[in-house]
Amino acid sequence: MIDLKRLREDDAYRQRAIAKGVESSSVDRVLAVDAEHRQTLAETEQLRAESNAASKEIGRADPSEREAKIAAAGELKSRLTEVEGRLETSSGELNELVLTIPNPAHDSVPEGGEEAFRVETVVGDTPEAPKYNHGELGEHLGIVDTARAVRMSGSRFAYILGDAVRLQFALVQWTLSKIAAHGFIPVVTPVLVREEMMELAGFFPTDRNQVYALEADELYLIGTSEVALAGMHREERIDEADLPVRYAGYSSCFRREAGTYGKDTSGLFRVHQFDKVEMFCYSHPDRSWDELELLRTIQEEIVGGLELPYRVITVASGDLGAPAAKKYDLEAWLPSEQRYREVTSCSNYTDFSARRMNSRMKTDSGNVLLHTLNGTACAVGRILLNIFENHQLPDGSVSVPEVLRPFAGGLEVITPR
Repeated sequence: MIDLKRLREDDAYRQRAIAKGVESSSVDRVLAVDAEHRQTLAETEQLRAESNAASKEIGRADPSEREAKIAAAGELKSRLTEVEGRLETSSGELNELVLTIPNPAHDSVPEGGEEAFRVETVVGDTPEAPKYNHGELGEHLGIVDTARAVRMSGSRFAYILGDAVRLQFALVQWTLSKIAAHGFIPVVTPVLVREEMMELAGFFPTDRNQVYALEADELYLIGTSEVALAGMHREERIDEADLPVRYAGYSSCFRREAGTYGKDTSGLFRVHQFDKVEMFCYSHPDRSWDELELLRTIQEEIVGGLELPYRVITVASGDLGAPAAKKYDLEAWLPSEQRYREVTSCSNYTDFSARRMNSRMKTDSGNVLLHTLNGTACAVGRILLNIFENHQLPDGSVSVPEVLRPFAGGLEVITPR
């Protein structure tokens, strides 16, 4: 949730929200309703004070004055009831409208749409197209079966088999060992959450069409463990001395992939169900930008350690999700497509999510809102397919990256089953 006071008073803050694609008229509407709400709130508080005073006067009044005082108190009560009704209406409208305003982009973020990103670094050589693309290779090696999965569950599902399963869990174990060295606590999170949590984490209303709903139970399947991790310290106070608090969430994730008909229909790049290790940080507000750079460094260590060519970009303002003030995408080179594709991202939400969650830092001088950050450590399916292509040998087998072999029982090469 944006800072309404700053939205009213700070024009630069307001313009950086507009730079993310929200209409200026929408911001104006929020400010107008906010002004009306604050005026009605002041009127309500004044009438409550007058009504309380009038009630006390009735008890102290002479009998000859009591009837007039009762009538005056009744009139105040009626006016108060009417104003409280207006306050409830304006409060509901304001709460709905404020959810539509995104977290303003940081001033270091390039302005513009999707193509206005800034390249920060490029690492590694970009190989030519391999013998098999990742979709073909999975079938060739007998380690990914989409045909049978489609018959059972529909498009964008897959069975992962044999050595690919060993590779998957090696990835997870190696990734957790890497990020544990940076103080991240492993967490297996719930994958079903209430609607309120989707809203508080910033995914509703903007991403509602991407989320699977269990309507009978009023629960929603998460698309990232970030949602569950964001709620761990809801309505809590974390001591300043204990910051940062860092979690590594492991979960299965579910996304409808609405609006992607015909895109990435083969292989594991864009599926409805996948596993992921997600980093989540509760940070001191003064140090959250350093924390974002740490997340980026860890992601580069992971992708670079797997010997995958990649680049890092700063996402432009118009392509940022609602909660993010700044976001880095790490894109690995996909040889079959001869282009970079996103495999991880990391974002600083500043106090946007913490304001909804009421997650605060406890200091000697009082409580202040925390900053929260998140970043993908390993989206398993996307990393697997990049290993399949970038480590593919001339005969179509796959060399297992050196760092994963000890975690995969010494497996060195994946050959056809």
